[in-house]
Amino acid sequence: MIYLKKIEKFIAYLNKTCFTSIKSFESHYANYEKRRFYKRHLDQFKNEKGRKYSIVLYLNQNWKPDDGGMLSLYPNDEGIKNISPLGGRIVLLRSDEMEQEVHASFTRARVSVACWLKD
Repeated sequence: MIYLKKIEKFIAYLNKTCFTSIKSFESHYANYEKRRFYKRHLDQFKNEKGRKYSIVLYLNQNWKPDDGGMLSLYPNDEGIKNISPLGGRIVLLRSDEMEQEVHASFTRARVSVACWLKD
């Protein structure tokens, strides 16, 4: 319940300060088992272009670099940005512009809540 209220407040803030016109959101709990990954992609369906922003909240306790499981972002002409899935870390990105890739973890499952803000 706290999570949902925070997302709703964040949407109101974005709409007021950045004029984003976000009207709804969808989210899910993700549990990537050890050695599971997600290839490079946009968080956007081919036939539905409503997702504007992606939010990832990592729930992993005591994550270490040797665990792997990095999130790689591919900003245009800026090289690759790697982000460790540390518990409590939040990543916000443009769903329709920023390509991303979830790398396999080597030692254990990786958990997060993913959310997509939609217009």
